[in-house]
Amino acid sequence: MCLHGFPTSSWDFAPLWPELTARFDVIAPDLVGLGRSDKAARPITVGLQADVVLGLLEAEGVTEAHLFVHDLGDTVAQELLARQAEGASPVRWRSCLLLNGGLFPETHRPRLIQRLLASPVGPVVAWFSTERTFRRNLAATFGPHTQPDEAFLAGGWTLLAADGGRAALPWLIRYMHERRTHRARWVGVLERPVVPTRFVNGALDPVSGRHAAERYRALVPDADVVLLEQLGHYPHVEDPPAVLAAFLDFHATL
Repeated sequence: MCLHGFPTSSWDFAPLWPELTARFDVIAPDLVGLGRSDKAARPITVGLQADVVLGLLEAEGVTEAHLFVHDLGDTVAQELLARQAEGASPVRWRSCLLLNGGLFPETHRPRLIQRLLASPVGPVVAWFSTERTFRRNLAATFGPHTQPDEAFLAGGWTLLAADGGRAALPWLIRYMHERRTHRARWVGVLERPVVPTRFVNGALDPVSGRHAAERYRALVPDADVVLLEQLGHYPHVEDPPAVLAAFLDFHATL
């Protein structure tokens, strides 16, 4: 089960798709409010995202799965693992590979655009968002030598803006507040792992880079961390072979 981040879509996993599908049955949905998923302007909580993921798996008859997640997908995975720890998950999660994301609210460094979207002026900021600002803000989270290509930027904006997607952004970004509210529960499943877990981190990410990996190592016993020194916030887009190697190496140990 591949879960993507904010503000992009399941298309982020396309560079890994041939290798992943050669070895696994893979599902990569667009999270609610993003990609081609429903974008109604309404509260979109992490709990709702988890409900939809579980509903999708139930509809597909899946009772066991591995998690491969990024950014907002990390937070949804933490909720899914918390439910498993509480005995409230209809799906048995077998492992989790985390990519860059706000695992710990105290180390998350949101961009200015994220802080604005989460503020009272969020709806206005979203309304006036343009492809130019989207491109600039997204590229700033990549490593300096692994910048996104034209197809990723143009396609990302098309998927974000389709079906009135900008109106959903202020509702979606509330996950940053939820991370603080539910910190004990969501960080707890990392400190006391529910399943084998690996954290693959692009060190140059200004939002959740090396500092997040260091916090992970400080809090998680026997932390399994792979630090990719030259990459930013989207390691699976910036260097797919490196991330795939870390993923397959992790699964070989299970």
